[in-house]
Amino acid sequence: MSGFKNLSGATKGYIVLIALVFLSWAIFKVLTPHNFGSPENLMAYFQASLIATVGAIGFYFVMDMGLFDFSIGANIILSAVVGCQLATSLEMGYLGLVIGCVVTGALVGLCNGYFYVKLRIPSMIVTAGLALIYESIANYIAGGIGQTLPSDMRGLGQMPGNIILAFVTFIIAYLVLNYTKFGTYTYAIGSNEFVAKNMGINVDKFKVYAFILSGAFFGAMAILTISYGSSIVAVTGMSSMSRNFIPTMGCFFGLAFMKYGIPLQAIILGEFIVNIIFFGFISLGAPTAIQDLITGLALLIIITLTTKVSKGEIVK
Repeated sequence: MSGFKNLSGATKGYIVLIALVFLSWAIFKVLTPHNFGSPENLMAYFQASLIATVGAIGFYFVMDMGLFDFSIGANIILSAVVGCQLATSLEMGYLGLVIGCVVTGALVGLCNGYFYVKLRIPSMIVTAGLALIYESIANYIAGGIGQTLPSDMRGLGQMPGNIILAFVTFIIAYLVLNYTKFGTYTYAIGSNEFVAKNMGINVDKFKVYAFILSGAFFGAMAILTISYGSSIVAVTGMSSMSRNFIPTMGCFFGLAFMKYGIPLQAIILGEFIVNIIFFGFISLGAPTAIQDLITGLALLIIITLTTKVSKGEIVK
């Protein structure tokens, strides 16, 4: 135990994360040894986790500032619909898919940030209201018809395309977070917004930037989503919010392991853990309600343990 305490923060974080990955795998491997957890299955779980990982990495910039976004699912659907339309109807191919998704996602993020700053009401309320608008726009563009990506344009939904896209987004986020003024200000605003303002930081402007960056990453997530699943349906009535859960949980891992200095790496492994648990319950044949209940409790326990507050520390 004393040896563990003497390790660097990053090393401790990696040990905890890898232990959680192994524990999640081992539990379901014991319960259902014949149809879960083979090397091929683990690779499939990891590829599936990359979809939410890309969005969660961008969402980290927003959540670290103490903000939230209820329009994640609506953003993904709208971005995927626009990207698919450009790729197929306008025959722009992969260029239309990538540009359509990323630009649309960034514009959605810009709207979220702009209205949050101007209306001065909680980000959860602003983005929840805007989600209804994004859903309606997506449904109008799609004409009430599910959007399907042709089979010859799904390369970014499988190896090596999905790995390359996820790697590019991770590198961009890592460089922005660790080597730019925006990354420094993200931590400053998240740590203490009042102090950040007194230091001369234009907090509102950088919050808008965070939403824009996050939206662009959700656009990239939309690329992986429609490429992996081949089609997407523009839903209404806030049904898109079901897509909010998984990237948000991955982001919680990033916030929990920020104290170890590896937030983005924690998001990658955290999303992998989420998918191991998800596919583990599928292997057990558990009802969806039971899956959601136990998965939520398990992740709540994990986050609680990894964010245990030290004596005397202020909880925000």
